[in-house]
Amino acid sequence: MAVTPAERRASPRHLVLLGVTIALAAFNLRPALASVGPVLPELRRDLGLSGAGAAALTMLPLLCFAAFSSTAPRLARRFGIEPVVMVALVAIMIGLAGRVLGGPSVLFTGTVLVGGAIAIANVLLPPLIQRDFPGRTGLMMGVYTASLSGSAAVAAGLTVPAGDAIGLGWRGALGCWALPAVVAAALWSPQLRASTRPPRRSGERSVSLLRNALAWQVTVFFGLQSMLFYAVLAWLPTIYREHGFSPAAAGFLLALCGFVQIPVTLLLPSVATRARNQVVLVAVATLLFGVGLAGVMVAPTAAPYLWAVLIGVGSGACFALALALFVLRSAHVRDTARLSAMAQTAGYVISACGPLLLGLVHEMTGSWTVALLTLLLLAVPQLVCGMLAGRVRWIGERSG
Repeated sequence: MAVTPAERRASPRHLVLLGVTIALAAFNLRPALASVGPVLPELRRDLGLSGAGAAALTMLPLLCFAAFSSTAPRLARRFGIEPVVMVALVAIMIGLAGRVLGGPSVLFTGTVLVGGAIAIANVLLPPLIQRDFPGRTGLMMGVYTASLSGSAAVAAGLTVPAGDAIGLGWRGALGCWALPAVVAAALWSPQLRASTRPPRRSGERSVSLLRNALAWQVTVFFGLQSMLFYAVLAWLPTIYREHGFSPAAAGFLLALCGFVQIPVTLLLPSVATRARNQVVLVAVATLLFGVGLAGVMVAPTAAPYLWAVLIGVGSGACFALALALFVLRSAHVRDTARLSAMAQTAGYVISACGPLLLGLVHEMTGSWTVALLTLLLLAVPQLVCGMLAGRVRWIGERSG
Protein backbone atom coordinates (compact mmCIF):
# COMPACT_ATOMS: atom_id res chain seq x y z
CA MET A 1 0.00 0.00 0.00
CA ALA A 2 1.35 3.44 -0.97
CA VAL A 3 2.58 5.75 1.77
CA THR A 4 0.80 9.08 1.89
CA PRO A 5 2.76 12.36 2.23
CA ALA A 6 1.31 12.84 5.72
CA GLU A 7 2.46 9.35 6.78
CA ARG A 8 5.91 9.94 5.33
CA ARG A 9 6.23 13.23 7.23
CA ALA A 10 5.19 11.48 10.45
CA SER A 11 7.81 8.71 10.22
CA PRO A 12 10.61 9.01 12.82
CA ARG A 13 13.34 8.81 10.18
CA HIS A 14 11.81 11.63 8.16
CA LEU A 15 11.34 13.80 11.26
CA VAL A 16 15.00 13.41 12.24
CA LEU A 17 16.18 14.25 8.72
CA LEU A 18 13.78 17.18 8.50
CA GLY A 19 14.93 18.49 11.87
CA VAL A 20 18.59 18.37 10.82
CA THR A 21 17.78 19.98 7.47
CA ILE A 22 15.80 22.81 9.10
CA ALA A 23 18.68 23.43 11.51
CA LEU A 24 21.17 23.61 8.62
CA ALA A 25 18.89 25.94 6.68
CA ALA A 26 18.53 28.16 9.76
CA PHE A 27 22.32 28.24 10.12
CA ASN A 28 22.48 30.34 6.94
CA LEU A 29 20.08 33.05 8.14
CA ARG A 30 22.51 35.07 10.29
CA PRO A 31 26.14 34.99 8.98
CA ALA A 32 25.30 37.62 6.35
CA LEU A 33 24.64 40.05 9.20
CA ALA A 34 27.06 38.88 11.89
CA SER A 35 30.09 38.75 9.59
CA VAL A 36 30.04 42.45 8.66
CA GLY A 37 30.74 43.99 12.07
CA PRO A 38 34.21 42.45 12.64
CA VAL A 39 35.53 43.74 9.27
CA LEU A 40 33.50 46.95 9.06
CA PRO A 41 36.48 49.33 9.58
CA GLU A 42 38.47 47.67 6.75
CA LEU A 43 35.41 47.60 4.50
CA ARG A 44 34.74 51.31 5.12
CA ARG A 45 38.33 52.23 4.43
CA ASP A 46 38.54 50.21 1.21
CA LEU A 47 35.21 51.40 -0.22
CA GLY A 48 35.26 54.91 1.23
CA LEU A 49 32.00 54.51 3.15
CA SER A 50 31.03 57.24 5.59
CA GLY A 51 29.62 56.52 9.03
CA ALA A 52 26.11 56.98 7.64
CA GLY A 53 26.93 54.65 4.72
CA ALA A 54 28.21 51.99 7.10
CA ALA A 55 25.10 52.36 9.26
CA ALA A 56 22.94 52.04 6.12
CA LEU A 57 24.79 48.84 5.16
CA THR A 58 24.12 47.30 8.56
CA MET A 59 20.43 48.25 8.54
CA LEU A 60 19.76 47.27 4.90
CA PRO A 61 19.21 43.53 5.58
CA LEU A 62 16.69 44.41 8.26
CA LEU A 63 14.79 46.69 5.88
CA CYS A 64 14.73 43.79 3.44
CA PHE A 65 13.35 41.58 6.20
CA ALA A 66 10.52 44.07 6.64
CA ALA A 67 9.92 44.50 2.90
CA PHE A 68 9.88 40.81 1.93
CA SER A 69 8.44 39.02 4.99
CA SER A 70 4.84 39.74 4.01
CA THR A 71 5.36 38.07 0.60
CA ALA A 72 6.35 34.72 2.09
CA PRO A 73 2.83 33.36 2.84
CA ARG A 74 1.64 34.28 -0.65
CA LEU A 75 4.65 32.63 -2.28
CA ALA A 76 4.12 29.52 -0.14
CA ARG A 77 0.46 29.27 -1.12
CA ARG A 78 1.34 29.53 -4.80
CA PHE A 79 4.52 27.45 -5.08
CA GLY A 80 4.74 25.49 -1.83
CA ILE A 81 6.89 26.05 1.25
CA GLU A 82 9.67 23.63 0.34
CA PRO A 83 10.43 25.03 -3.17
CA VAL A 84 10.33 28.62 -1.90
CA VAL A 85 12.80 27.84 0.89
CA MET A 86 15.06 26.16 -1.69
CA VAL A 87 15.06 29.27 -3.88
CA ALA A 88 15.80 31.37 -0.80
CA LEU A 89 18.86 29.27 0.07
CA VAL A 90 20.18 29.54 -3.50
CA ALA A 91 19.64 33.31 -3.45
CA ILE A 92 21.57 33.56 -0.16
CA MET A 93 24.43 31.65 -1.74
CA ILE A 94 24.51 33.88 -4.83
CA GLY A 95 24.15 37.10 -2.85
CA LEU A 96 26.91 36.28 -0.36
CA ALA A 97 29.34 35.27 -3.07
CA GLY A 98 28.49 38.16 -5.39
CA ARG A 99 28.37 41.11 -3.01
CA VAL A 100 32.15 41.09 -2.45
CA LEU A 101 33.10 41.16 -6.15
CA GLY A 102 32.79 44.89 -6.79
CA GLY A 103 32.33 48.31 -5.28
CA PRO A 104 29.67 49.80 -3.02
CA SER A 105 26.82 49.34 -5.52
CA VAL A 106 27.55 45.61 -5.89
CA LEU A 107 27.89 45.25 -2.12
CA PHE A 108 24.53 46.90 -1.48
CA THR A 109 22.80 44.98 -4.30
CA GLY A 110 24.05 41.64 -3.01
CA THR A 111 22.99 42.61 0.50
CA VAL A 112 19.44 43.30 -0.74
CA LEU A 113 19.29 39.87 -2.42
CA VAL A 114 20.53 38.11 0.69
CA GLY A 115 18.24 40.10 2.99
CA GLY A 116 15.15 39.35 0.92
CA ALA A 117 15.93 35.63 0.78
CA ILE A 118 16.55 35.44 4.53
CA ALA A 119 13.28 37.26 5.19
CA ILE A 120 11.28 34.64 3.31
CA ALA A 121 13.01 31.69 4.99
CA ASN A 122 12.55 33.37 8.40
CA VAL A 123 8.77 33.33 7.93
CA LEU A 124 8.35 29.87 6.40
CA LEU A 125 10.46 27.67 8.68
CA PRO A 126 8.41 28.10 11.93
CA PRO A 127 5.13 26.94 10.30
CA LEU A 128 6.94 23.81 9.07
CA ILE A 129 8.04 23.16 12.65
CA GLN A 130 4.52 23.60 14.02
CA ARG A 131 3.06 21.34 11.32
CA ASP A 132 5.57 18.47 11.46
CA PHE A 133 6.55 18.58 15.15
CA PRO A 134 3.25 19.19 16.98
CA GLY A 135 4.38 17.19 20.02
CA ARG A 136 7.92 18.60 20.02
CA THR A 137 7.32 22.21 19.08
CA GLY A 138 9.31 23.61 22.01
CA LEU A 139 12.28 21.33 21.31
CA MET A 140 12.37 22.09 17.59
CA MET A 141 11.90 25.82 18.07
CA GLY A 142 14.87 25.57 20.43
CA VAL A 143 16.94 23.75 17.79
CA TYR A 144 15.90 26.32 15.17
CA THR A 145 16.67 29.31 17.40
CA ALA A 146 19.95 27.81 18.62
CA SER A 147 21.04 27.29 15.02
CA LEU A 148 20.31 30.94 14.26
CA SER A 149 22.23 32.14 17.31
CA GLY A 150 25.04 29.67 16.80
CA SER A 151 25.59 30.73 13.22
CA ALA A 152 25.81 34.37 14.31
CA ALA A 153 28.39 33.43 16.93
CA VAL A 154 30.44 31.36 14.49
CA ALA A 155 30.36 34.12 11.88
CA ALA A 156 31.38 36.77 14.41
CA GLY A 157 34.26 34.69 15.72
CA LEU A 158 35.61 33.19 12.49
CA THR A 159 35.17 35.99 9.95
CA VAL A 160 38.49 37.70 10.71
CA PRO A 161 40.54 34.46 11.02
CA ALA A 162 38.92 33.15 7.82
CA GLY A 163 39.81 36.34 5.99
CA ASP A 164 43.40 36.10 7.22
CA ALA A 165 43.63 32.47 6.14
CA ILE A 166 42.16 33.09 2.69
CA GLY A 167 44.31 36.17 2.20
CA LEU A 168 41.72 38.31 0.41
CA GLY A 169 40.99 40.72 3.25
CA TRP A 170 37.40 41.62 4.04
CA ARG A 171 36.23 40.28 0.66
CA GLY A 172 37.43 36.77 1.39
CA ALA A 173 36.20 37.02 4.96
CA LEU A 174 32.64 37.83 3.87
CA GLY A 175 32.54 35.72 0.71
CA CYS A 176 33.44 32.46 2.46
CA TRP A 177 30.00 32.37 4.12
CA ALA A 178 28.47 31.38 0.78
CA LEU A 179 29.86 27.85 1.31
CA PRO A 180 27.44 26.84 4.13
CA ALA A 181 24.57 28.00 1.92
CA VAL A 182 25.76 25.62 -0.83
CA VAL A 183 25.69 22.74 1.67
CA ALA A 184 22.25 23.70 3.01
CA ALA A 185 20.76 23.96 -0.48
CA ALA A 186 22.11 20.55 -1.42
CA LEU A 187 20.69 18.96 1.73
CA TRP A 188 17.35 20.73 1.27
CA SER A 189 16.88 19.38 -2.27
CA PRO A 190 15.18 16.11 -1.16
CA GLN A 191 12.46 18.25 0.42
CA LEU A 192 11.42 19.30 -3.08
CA ARG A 193 9.54 16.02 -3.39
CA ALA A 194 6.95 17.76 -1.23
CA SER A 195 5.27 21.03 -2.09
CA THR A 196 3.24 22.05 0.94
CA ARG A 197 0.77 24.85 0.28
CA PRO A 198 -0.74 26.38 3.43
CA PRO A 199 -4.57 26.21 3.22
CA ARG A 200 -6.52 29.39 2.69
CA ARG A 201 -9.60 29.51 4.83
CA SER A 202 -12.69 31.25 3.55
CA GLY A 203 -12.97 34.86 4.67
CA GLU A 204 -9.28 35.03 5.70
CA ARG A 205 -8.77 38.35 3.95
CA SER A 206 -11.47 39.97 6.07
CA VAL A 207 -9.79 38.96 9.35
CA SER A 208 -6.84 41.31 9.77
CA LEU A 209 -4.30 41.09 12.55
CA LEU A 210 -3.71 44.84 12.30
CA ARG A 211 -6.60 45.39 14.71
CA ASN A 212 -5.51 42.67 17.11
CA ALA A 213 -3.85 43.99 20.27
CA LEU A 214 -2.09 40.71 21.02
CA ALA A 215 -0.59 40.59 17.52
CA TRP A 216 0.81 44.09 18.01
CA GLN A 217 2.23 43.23 21.44
CA VAL A 218 4.08 40.26 19.94
CA THR A 219 5.19 42.40 16.98
CA VAL A 220 6.56 45.30 19.04
CA PHE A 221 8.34 42.96 21.45
CA PHE A 222 9.89 41.12 18.51
CA GLY A 223 10.84 44.38 16.83
CA LEU A 224 12.45 46.04 19.84
CA GLN A 225 14.45 43.00 20.96
CA SER A 226 15.68 42.63 17.37
CA MET A 227 16.48 46.34 17.21
CA LEU A 228 18.69 46.16 20.30
CA PHE A 229 20.34 42.92 19.23
CA TYR A 230 21.21 44.06 15.71
CA ALA A 231 22.53 47.40 16.98
CA VAL A 232 24.92 45.50 19.25
CA LEU A 233 25.73 43.03 16.47
CA ALA A 234 26.69 45.84 14.10
CA TRP A 235 28.67 48.10 16.40
CA LEU A 236 30.03 46.17 19.41
CA PRO A 237 33.31 45.22 17.65
CA THR A 238 33.80 48.84 16.56
CA ILE A 239 33.16 50.09 20.10
CA TYR A 240 35.82 47.81 21.53
CA ARG A 241 38.29 48.47 18.72
CA GLU A 242 38.07 52.15 19.64
CA HIS A 243 38.95 51.11 23.19
CA GLY A 244 42.16 49.48 21.98
CA PHE A 245 41.05 45.91 21.29
CA SER A 246 42.48 44.13 18.22
CA PRO A 247 40.09 43.15 15.42
CA ALA A 248 40.25 39.50 16.48
CA ALA A 249 39.70 40.31 20.16
CA ALA A 250 36.74 42.59 19.37
CA GLY A 251 35.29 39.92 17.11
CA PHE A 252 35.74 37.36 19.88
CA LEU A 253 33.59 39.46 22.23
CA LEU A 254 30.81 39.44 19.66
CA ALA A 255 31.30 35.71 19.16
CA LEU A 256 31.08 35.20 22.93
CA CYS A 257 27.72 37.00 22.89
CA GLY A 258 26.56 34.50 20.31
CA PHE A 259 28.04 31.33 21.81
CA VAL A 260 26.39 31.83 25.19
CA GLN A 261 23.08 32.22 23.36
CA ILE A 262 23.21 28.65 22.04
CA PRO A 263 22.26 26.75 25.25
CA VAL A 264 19.76 29.48 26.16
CA THR A 265 17.99 29.40 22.81
CA LEU A 266 18.10 25.60 22.71
CA LEU A 267 16.47 25.06 26.11
CA LEU A 268 14.30 28.11 26.71
CA PRO A 269 11.54 27.40 24.13
CA SER A 270 10.78 24.08 25.84
CA VAL A 271 10.67 25.83 29.21
CA ALA A 272 8.45 28.57 27.78
CA THR A 273 6.10 25.99 26.22
CA ARG A 274 5.60 24.20 29.55
CA ALA A 275 5.36 27.38 31.63
CA ARG A 276 1.99 28.71 32.77
CA ASN A 277 2.89 31.98 30.99
CA GLN A 278 6.00 33.75 29.75
CA VAL A 279 5.76 37.00 31.72
CA VAL A 280 8.55 36.29 34.24
CA LEU A 281 10.82 34.85 31.54
CA VAL A 282 10.49 38.05 29.49
CA ALA A 283 11.27 40.21 32.53
CA VAL A 284 14.41 38.27 33.50
CA ALA A 285 15.71 38.14 29.93
CA THR A 286 15.27 41.89 29.40
CA LEU A 287 16.92 42.66 32.76
CA LEU A 288 20.02 40.58 31.92
CA PHE A 289 20.41 42.31 28.57
CA GLY A 290 19.97 45.74 30.17
CA VAL A 291 22.64 45.07 32.81
CA GLY A 292 25.13 43.93 30.15
CA LEU A 293 24.42 46.95 27.96
CA ALA A 294 24.78 49.28 30.95
CA GLY A 295 28.14 47.69 31.71
CA VAL A 296 29.42 48.41 28.20
CA MET A 297 28.13 51.97 28.54
CA VAL A 298 29.61 52.77 31.99
CA ALA A 299 32.76 50.62 32.22
CA PRO A 300 33.42 48.86 28.91
CA THR A 301 36.94 47.64 29.70
CA ALA A 302 36.32 46.74 33.35
CA ALA A 303 34.66 43.40 32.65
CA PRO A 304 34.16 43.08 28.88
CA TYR A 305 33.65 39.31 28.93
CA LEU A 306 31.01 39.56 31.68
CA TRP A 307 29.15 42.24 29.72
CA ALA A 308 29.31 40.09 26.59
CA VAL A 309 27.91 37.07 28.46
CA LEU A 310 25.05 39.09 29.99
CA ILE A 311 24.17 40.67 26.64
CA GLY A 312 24.32 37.27 24.94
CA VAL A 313 22.19 35.44 27.50
CA GLY A 314 19.65 38.28 27.68
CA SER A 315 19.34 38.87 23.95
CA GLY A 316 19.30 35.15 23.20
CA ALA A 317 16.51 34.60 25.72
CA CYS A 318 14.49 37.52 24.32
CA PHE A 319 14.93 36.23 20.77
CA ALA A 320 13.95 32.67 21.71
CA LEU A 321 10.87 33.94 23.53
CA ALA A 322 9.89 36.19 20.62
CA LEU A 323 10.00 33.29 18.16
CA ALA A 324 8.24 30.96 20.58
CA LEU A 325 5.41 33.47 20.95
CA PHE A 326 4.60 33.04 17.24
CA VAL A 327 3.57 29.47 18.06
CA LEU A 328 2.36 29.92 21.64
CA ARG A 329 0.03 32.82 20.84
CA SER A 330 -1.53 31.28 17.68
CA ALA A 331 -4.17 28.58 17.50
CA HIS A 332 -3.39 27.02 14.10
CA VAL A 333 -0.57 26.72 11.54
CA ARG A 334 -2.24 29.32 9.31
CA ASP A 335 -2.37 31.74 12.27
CA THR A 336 1.30 31.06 13.02
CA ALA A 337 2.24 31.99 9.44
CA ARG A 338 0.14 35.17 9.57
CA LEU A 339 1.50 36.25 12.96
CA SER A 340 5.06 35.39 11.91
CA ALA A 341 4.69 37.45 8.72
CA MET A 342 3.18 40.44 10.54
CA ALA A 343 5.70 40.41 13.37
CA GLN A 344 8.66 40.09 11.04
CA THR A 345 7.37 42.69 8.58
CA ALA A 346 6.55 45.43 11.08
CA GLY A 347 9.07 44.20 13.64
CA TYR A 348 12.03 44.44 11.28
CA VAL A 349 10.99 47.97 10.33
CA ILE A 350 11.52 48.74 14.01
CA SER A 351 14.71 46.72 14.29
CA ALA A 352 16.25 48.27 11.17
CA CYS A 353 16.46 51.54 13.06
CA GLY A 354 18.84 50.04 15.63
CA PRO A 355 22.17 50.00 13.77
CA LEU A 356 21.37 53.30 12.06
CA LEU A 357 20.28 54.96 15.31
CA LEU A 358 23.37 53.83 17.21
CA GLY A 359 25.69 54.91 14.39
CA LEU A 360 24.05 58.30 13.85
CA VAL A 361 23.86 59.17 17.56
CA HIS A 362 27.54 58.33 17.92
CA GLU A 363 28.45 60.37 14.85
CA MET A 364 26.46 63.39 16.08
CA THR A 365 27.66 63.29 19.69
CA GLY A 366 31.05 61.62 19.34
CA SER A 367 30.09 59.49 22.35
CA TRP A 368 29.20 55.83 22.62
CA THR A 369 27.77 56.51 26.07
CA VAL A 370 24.91 58.61 24.72
CA ALA A 371 24.27 56.11 21.92
CA LEU A 372 24.15 53.15 24.30
CA LEU A 373 21.93 55.05 26.74
CA THR A 374 19.45 55.55 23.90
CA LEU A 375 19.33 51.80 23.35
CA LEU A 376 18.98 51.15 27.07
CA LEU A 377 15.91 53.38 27.28
CA LEU A 378 14.30 51.40 24.45
CA ALA A 379 14.48 48.27 26.61
CA VAL A 380 11.63 49.70 28.72
CA PRO A 381 8.87 49.49 26.06
CA GLN A 382 10.33 46.13 25.04
CA LEU A 383 9.76 44.90 28.60
CA VAL A 384 6.20 46.21 28.72
CA CYS A 385 5.13 44.71 25.38
CA GLY A 386 6.87 41.42 26.11
CA MET A 387 5.14 41.00 29.45
CA LEU A 388 1.77 41.77 27.87
CA ALA A 389 2.42 39.28 25.06
CA GLY A 390 3.51 36.69 27.61
CA ARG A 391 0.03 36.37 29.08
CA VAL A 392 -1.99 33.31 28.03
CA ARG A 393 -4.17 34.25 25.08
CA TRP A 394 -4.42 33.16 21.44
CA ILE A 395 -4.91 34.61 18.00
CA GLY A 396 -7.71 32.59 16.41
CA GLU A 397 -10.00 30.10 18.07
CA ARG A 398 -8.23 27.35 19.99
CA SER A 399 -10.16 24.10 20.21
CA GLY A 400 -9.49 21.42 22.79
